[in-house]
Amino acid sequence: MSKVRSAPDPWILIATLLLLTIGVVMVYSASAVLAFREFGDYGYYLKRQLVFAVLGIIAMYFTMNVDYWVWKKLAKPGLIVCFALLVIVLIPGIGVIRGGARSWLGIGSLGIQPSEFMKLGMIVFMAKLLSDEQSGITRFTKGLLPPLGIMGAAFGLIMLQPDLGSGAVLVGATMIIIYTAGARISHLAMLGMVGVAGFVGLIASAPYRLKRITGFLDPWQDPLGTGYQIIQSLYAIGPGGLVGLGLGMSRQKYSYLPEPQTDFIFSIISEELGFIGGAVVLLLFMLLVWRGMRAAITAPDTFGSLLAVGIVGMIAVQVVINIGVVIGMFPVTGITLPLISAGGSSLTLMLTALGVLLNISRYSR
Repeated sequence: MSKVRSAPDPWILIATLLLLTIGVVMVYSASAVLAFREFGDYGYYLKRQLVFAVLGIIAMYFTMNVDYWVWKKLAKPGLIVCFALLVIVLIPGIGVIRGGARSWLGIGSLGIQPSEFMKLGMIVFMAKLLSDEQSGITRFTKGLLPPLGIMGAAFGLIMLQPDLGSGAVLVGATMIIIYTAGARISHLAMLGMVGVAGFVGLIASAPYRLKRITGFLDPWQDPLGTGYQIIQSLYAIGPGGLVGLGLGMSRQKYSYLPEPQTDFIFSIISEELGFIGGAVVLLLFMLLVWRGMRAAITAPDTFGSLLAVGIVGMIAVQVVINIGVVIGMFPVTGITLPLISAGGSSLTLMLTALGVLLNISRYSR
């Protein structure tokens, strides 16, 4: 195994910094009206985004220069801490409810989401587990069920909050790692059918989830209720045309589109910067995924490959779900757009994960 370290992949770094810059600009553009109405300060969300972006860049610089083999040693205790945080956040009086989910720890506007830590912690742990036991992954009982059981326990705790969006990203990234590690297609297909049945059960068990599904299929059935967000999102995207209405000229951010600075920021990008602006953002994500997969393929060991695949998978799944919701292909799930949406722990941890990916790229064969 080669341990000759070179410069990190410049394309991953460039794509990351460009997306982060676009995010900072668009968070201000999308949130200024809302920030002034709620806090009397046009730059409230911009200041928060800059603070967490700086913290994230510092964390990225640190993880970019720490050999990724270190995280293999910390994988197990890190996962235990993540599970502890998921349990603590469920305790009434400790966990903070925002957006209908008890998913935050903190005071006032300052807080962290344990589910964000779990996504990264699970990726590191799965990369370690499956790189150590790769030969056994083809066996269903002894090879495949243990990682699935760990993933299922984390997913169950996240759903108790409930936070279906974060749970979906966790499952998606984990399954990509498991598939890459060599799991049999027949086993995954069988599990996929079980997962679909379980997903249907989750939807049927909560009336609000069923309403989201019906609202997604035909938002015009309830334009002022379950279909409101999707309709307003499409109202933002449509008028954008090829070049958009101009930076800062969005109409939907004036109290029409909910969460314009987080879940639906891509709608504002499309409205203000048009098809060209939206395409540039998507191309940057595609560049990030491509170079990330290249780092995974050329990593010097299995742990590095699986770790890179997990980080890229987490980003890709999150982007697909967010964009799918914005354009009306998926029901509303509450997933942010990586590096673009306003965020605290989510933004910082995403940059931390990208620092790990950059470190892996430094050892590419």
